[in-house]
Amino acid sequence: MSLPECPKCGSEYVYEDQPLLICPECAHEWNPNEEVVDEDAIILKDSNGNLLAEGDKVTLIKDLKVKGSSQVLKVGTKATIKRFVDGDHDIDCKVDGAGDMMLKSQFVKKA
Repeated sequence: MSLPECPKCGSEYVYEDQPLLICPECAHEWNPNEEVVDEDAIILKDSNGNLLAEGDKVTLIKDLKVKGSSQVLKVGTKATIKRFVDGDHDIDCKVDGAGDMMLKSQFVKKA
């Protein structure tokens, strides 16, 4: 019988204990019949409350000044989300006509 590797550390030394699988190396316990949820994943919502995902296209909902520049990003400017990060500016994205930038999720809506 073949048991899956540990989802936390990748160890192959997993054993069964009743309905749970247990990893002796990192002490992680999980039920193989339940959906695996990444507890460290960042969940963000746009200004309308829609869930955002990496790779989504978003649109700015207000004019934003670019810090350290005289450039202004206008309402309706489109961007593509590259990744989510922890912090004040929580979206790392590529803005059309402006390049790579960090934006706040409260100033975008899903396109």
